[in-house]
Amino acid sequence: MAIVMLASLLFASDLSAQDGASVRSGPKSLGAPSVPGAVVPSFWNASRRLERPDVSRLPTSIRFLTTDDYPPFNFSGADGALMGFNLDLARAICAELAVTCTMQAVAFDTLLEALDQNKGDAVIAGVSAAAFNRGKADFSERYLGTPARFVGRAGLGLTSVAPADVGARKVAVVAGTAHEAYLKAFFPEASLRPYPDAAAARQALTSGEVDLLFGDGIGLSLWLNGAQAAGCCRFVGGPFTESRYFGDGMSVAVKPGNDQLRRAIDYALQRVWEKGVYTDLYLRWFPVGIY
Repeated sequence: MAIVMLASLLFASDLSAQDGASVRSGPKSLGAPSVPGAVVPSFWNASRRLERPDVSRLPTSIRFLTTDDYPPFNFSGADGALMGFNLDLARAICAELAVTCTMQAVAFDTLLEALDQNKGDAVIAGVSAAAFNRGKADFSERYLGTPARFVGRAGLGLTSVAPADVGARKVAVVAGTAHEAYLKAFFPEASLRPYPDAAAARQALTSGEVDLLFGDGIGLSLWLNGAQAAGCCRFVGGPFTESRYFGDGMSVAVKPGNDQLRRAIDYALQRVWEKGVYTDLYLRWFPVGIY
């Protein structure tokens, strides 16, 4: 089970308006990967008990629409089969509801059209309610956020990322992004070094041009876990999750008015988390963690 280091998260909680996620370990589950220091987020209230849906009123098979170009969330494997965190989560939802699943990949900009044309029952593709037109889809509760994180080189003697601790350190950030805007608003003393893209910002960190890098936690997690990082760097401090800057996270979309399916998906998501299945999937696909 993931180890939660709450002390490192306190400042992020104070500085940014938290968007409902609690960063703590999920329930213990048999066979869960052991990843010291990885934090598993929770978007569900353990004290809330949702009513189990009447499965007889649900379709016998939920047709999920997704894309095949967004690893590690949804993508085509070497054999052409759809795979990823979102696909595994969709299968877990169906297993909890005792229905079967089908998965169909379409282009991202046609997801809503395909849903409207009844080519699928739900969309699971890393979408957010803010990114989609709320009038054209309804949304489940959030199942994953998109936090921002600081990264530093492995030998950096810094554990807190309060503005006073970051001070005038040189911080790489991608120019023109919400991450740059956030640093300007909340870290006015930091010496910002804008770069044209994430690759250039990472190179600046590894070469020692800057002390820290601030950016998308998902992309940074994948980089830290990959061969390119080669163990050079690590997350510093906790996540920043203010939705005004970093979005409102990922949800499952259904057709407007399909409250029965939406509530069933919400029920299944909470049960998947309570049983520890969510923890297993999260640590399988994000071994370094995002939070």
